[in-house]
Amino acid sequence: MSSYGAEMPHIMQEAGFEIRTFMPRWGNINERRGQLHEVIRLSGMNLIIDDTDHPLIIKVASIPQTRIQVYFIDNEDYFQKRPAMTKDELGNDYPDNGERAIFFARGVLETVKKLRWTPDVIHCQGWMSSVIPFYVKTAYKDEPQFANSKVVTSLFAEQPQDSLGTNFKHCLEFRDAKAKYLKEYGDNFDFKELGKLAIDYSDGVIGTSDGVHTDLINYAKSNDKQLLEHPIDDTELKEKYSEFYNKLF
Repeated sequence: MSSYGAEMPHIMQEAGFEIRTFMPRWGNINERRGQLHEVIRLSGMNLIIDDTDHPLIIKVASIPQTRIQVYFIDNEDYFQKRPAMTKDELGNDYPDNGERAIFFARGVLETVKKLRWTPDVIHCQGWMSSVIPFYVKTAYKDEPQFANSKVVTSLFAEQPQDSLGTNFKHCLEFRDAKAKYLKEYGDNFDFKELGKLAIDYSDGVIGTSDGVHTDLINYAKSNDKQLLEHPIDDTELKEKYSEFYNKLF
């Protein structure tokens, strides 16, 4: 997923789209080499998850030879101290991966609000962004910046192997993202439930490799979602994605 995720913004920029990219500030990112710097006016907010305050830090860098800026969602506990993205040094999923996804989702949406952007398409790639569609359509649905936004979720083979825990649904509750919307999902949230949540609140779904779980693709089909399937090394992504985005409006 990493090379695909890095290439897609540039591909869509070449197709004529104005791109803004957000990603976690993973612990293995070298800030000096990547020339990351903190944006003070965007940082400083505390996000409350499970009754605990977590400081939101926003850093930014530019992709060389493009005009694309990358905004990094950062937090010392959730990202800086983690040498790997999903698993600890013993190969076990981090027990708070669910909270990390919630923090990332809210951090992205709050930053977009501060920047006063009005995105036409919010394209979520990978499990870490799976909560964003739910929040866009519930907690942030009355925000003018997101009122007309279409949400696309790309599904990948890489997923956390462990459950996100029985407390995940409680942690998800925020503003109008109420518990009543989560009743149909299993209490012990695993990656399938997370995928279903993303699909349910997305306007379009993309399957990016043969390794994507067939249950999730079938779930998207059964819910009449706009669906695009393609191999991850497809050479016609610019045309296919442009057409797919336009179908959503």
